Amino acid sequence: MKQYIFFFLFLISSSLLGQTVISGSVKARNDGTLPGANVYLKGTYDGTSTDTEGRFSFKTLKTGQFTVSVEFLGYESHSEQVTLNGKEIELAIELNETFSKLDAVTITAGTFEASDKKQANTISSLDMITTAGAAGDVFGALQTLPGTTTNGESGRLFVKGGDSDESQTYIDGALVHTPYNSTAPNTATRGRFNPFMFKGTIFSTGGYSAEYGQALSSVLLLNTNDMPVQDQFDLSLLTIGPEVAGTRLWENGAVTATLGYSNLQPYMNLVPQNFEWKKAPESTAAAISIRQKTGKTGMLKIYSSFDNGRFTLGQFDLDQDTMVDYGLRNRNFFVNTSFRTTIGENLTLSTSASFTNDRDKVSFDGNHFDKSLKGFHLKQTAAREITEKITLRGGVEWFTRSLEQTYRTPADTFVNIYDINTMAAFTEAELYASKRFVTRIGVRLEHNDYLNRSSLAPRLTAAWKLDETSQFSMAYGWFYQNPSDAYLIYSDKLNYERADHYTLSYQSTRNERTLRTEIYYKDYRNLTKQGQGEFYLSETYNNSGSGFARGLDLFLRDKKSIRNGDYWISYSYLDTKRNYKDYPKEAIPGFASKHNLAVVYKHWFDKIRSYAGLNYKYSSPRVYNNPNSPEFNGEKTIAYHTLDVSWSFLYKPNIIFYGAVTNLPGFKQEFGRRYSETPDESGLYRSATIVPGSGRFFILACFITFTKKGTENQLDKIQ
Repeated sequence: MKQYIFFFLFLISSSLLGQTVISGSVKARNDGTLPGANVYLKGTYDGTSTDTEGRFSFKTLKTGQFTVSVEFLGYESHSEQVTLNGKEIELAIELNETFSKLDAVTITAGTFEASDKKQANTISSLDMITTAGAAGDVFGALQTLPGTTTNGESGRLFVKGGDSDESQTYIDGALVHTPYNSTAPNTATRGRFNPFMFKGTIFSTGGYSAEYGQALSSVLLLNTNDMPVQDQFDLSLLTIGPEVAGTRLWENGAVTATLGYSNLQPYMNLVPQNFEWKKAPESTAAAISIRQKTGKTGMLKIYSSFDNGRFTLGQFDLDQDTMVDYGLRNRNFFVNTSFRTTIGENLTLSTSASFTNDRDKVSFDGNHFDKSLKGFHLKQTAAREITEKITLRGGVEWFTRSLEQTYRTPADTFVNIYDINTMAAFTEAELYASKRFVTRIGVRLEHNDYLNRSSLAPRLTAAWKLDETSQFSMAYGWFYQNPSDAYLIYSDKLNYERADHYTLSYQSTRNERTLRTEIYYKDYRNLTKQGQGEFYLSETYNNSGSGFARGLDLFLRDKKSIRNGDYWISYSYLDTKRNYKDYPKEAIPGFASKHNLAVVYKHWFDKIRSYAGLNYKYSSPRVYNNPNSPEFNGEKTIAYHTLDVSWSFLYKPNIIFYGAVTNLPGFKQEFGRRYSETPDESGLYRSATIVPGSGRFFILACFITFTKKGTENQLDKIQ
């Protein structure tokens, strides 16, 4: 009996001696412990799960070489070889998050993106074109975003202390040489293109990709609509004129054509005007858009437009003390083509091209000024995903720009011409260290044959995701641009102008609420200066100018707190000075406003099937120069205020009535003063106040849509 007991105890002791204890901890790399992770010996049933502190411990009778595996949802699995020989094994395991670009951090420094398909946007593409007061103008709607300054006498984009010609516009990757309509001095303009043709918008106010050059301050990237879903005919009846549009589909393709006519004379006969219009603005516009799918992944887009506008405006000549008729006629032809396809799984090729032919014919006081601009842009880009975490992009492009100016007086004729060819190449890499950190490094090379100058511009952007709702982003880069046409037409001895960008931003998005704050600094150098010589002499101009711009931008968007309501608030603080053009010293430029505020609210009323919009904007006083004062840019305008309202009423499923008013309270608006070029007998320069065309602008419209079902409408275009 004792022999059996001894044998039994021997078996137990042998079993205990053959056991191996495996213990340790599992945590996420740089992000704390992971409770509930599965830890097991591969090929066996031995294993356990981590406790609330990420600890684990289990025993096994196996001996020899085995693999310990660790798995946790949302993280990469971990495998580690161990030797089982009865000795305790202690493991410290760190897991990396599973990477997916769908929920990875994205770079937001200096960028507002609008796309119907992205969920993390601060604004939508519809917001960009339907804000009250924007009057269907993309550039008008952008002026409700931080970083912009409203110049009521211009209507153009002024971004983060940059002049209006420091911003460039691209459609489907190709440059738009003339994005604004032609207008008279000190009268506001608007964008040329129908805002409803765009599905997405990216407005970058600094630190943008190496793909884009020739812009010191900002780029606006407009992406046109893809394939329509049905045949459709739209009729728009507005107080300024009608527009018709038709869409026809075929297999893998579609065409949309639009024709519009506007004449403000009937409107101006009813609404008092501050200007003396001898002939009210009148224009005819036509456009055609073609979409064609090619193969499984290819998409060809062709867009072409033609505009023909004219007006005659009576302006008081301060030097002659008399009224002078300023007549302008503009013809603009534009065509844009893009092709995008995917080769294999990881290579995407994009080709884009644009051509512009723009002609202005101006007459005033017996003189004539004609300007003809022809521009062409061709670009080829390629993007290859090396791994999920590494993407390489690169491309080459060619810009050509030809400008001819003819000035005819009763006594003489002056003609000036220049032609510029610019070749450029860029490359950049987007590198994800994890879902929480991404870096984009790029460089851009350009050569200008007219100036015989080359530039090399490094760009660096990065973003760090703090948690699922918030992140930091930063951007740095050098940005070059040719001097303006006003100088290039007389001199080919100038250099590129340059701005260095430094941007840091924070963004948090939670429960349909977005908070965004951004600080920036821009260092300007090589700005063009005009000396004391005659304006038509090359030696009059040099690149000795400089400047800076720094500021703070705030943006709050809330679509949750108010049922059926949606609002955003944007505020910008700007501190800027520059010494350029004919400035005698460094000074605040006349287009800059220190404080800018916009409050936009939209509300849907179910019971009355209506959508209302409000938009309040404020800009603090801007400076201007009074030649009668010894202090340069020592005068200030009054502060700018406007409250704009709009209302849309869904009368029938396919009929909408729309109304809008700008500056409803009738706030007084003045944009400084203009002065005579020569002093009078007393030695003073005469002046007149610069005012808007009218105190308010009213518009009424009816939108009718015809489809087979009869239920489609254009409400999504105006709400």
